[in-house]
Amino acid sequence: MAEQLVINNRYRDEEQPGLNWSRIIGIAFVIALHMAAFLLLLIPAVAPPAEKEQEQKTIVTIVDAPPPPPPPPPPPPPDETPPPPIKNLAPPTTTPLPPPPEAPPIDVAEPRPTDTFVPPSPPAPPAPVQSIGASVDISSKNMNPPKYPPAAARAGIQGTVVLIIDVDASGNVTNVAVEKSSRNRDLDRAAMDAARKWRFNPGKQGAQSVAGRVRVPVDFKM
Repeated sequence: MAEQLVINNRYRDEEQPGLNWSRIIGIAFVIALHMAAFLLLLIPAVAPPAEKEQEQKTIVTIVDAPPPPPPPPPPPPPDETPPPPIKNLAPPTTTPLPPPPEAPPIDVAEPRPTDTFVPPSPPAPPAPVQSIGASVDISSKNMNPPKYPPAAARAGIQGTVVLIIDVDASGNVTNVAVEKSSRNRDLDRAAMDAARKWRFNPGKQGAQSVAGRVRVPVDFKM
């Protein structure tokens, strides 16, 4: 009897396995299946529509172009008023220079014929010229004659200077120009210097004084 019990216990120990792998795999599969089902429940059936990208709005401001500038006014018509005529006036009287004093006689040795020197005779005083007469538009008011340049008088230089003189509406001289030179700078300068100090009666247009131009010859004669 005792021997039979020992044999039964051995068979019972052989029938009990260590690990049942088929059972473990089955349980793991069931767990994985339930996890997959759970995850499927978490995912929505229909994916939400993607948000439409917000349209960028560009504001365009239309600015009207500025109006073109007005055309410039037409130029004024050219002044066709003819320049005032040049009036001729008689020359002023030049101031005569006194004759140079005679030098006292000097005793010198009798010169040889080739050294003979004949002193020039003193210049005669200048003859008076005509007085200035009034012109139609411009007349003289105060015209002191020019002084004869001493250097030109000593050298016996003579000549006539013709001046063109601009006169304003008040009778003042505004410009002096030489129209015809005497070919001597001293005579020309003396005539111009004197003319700048002259005064005239301005021309008239009706009752109104106007500017004008006058031609005046100045004679330098010995």
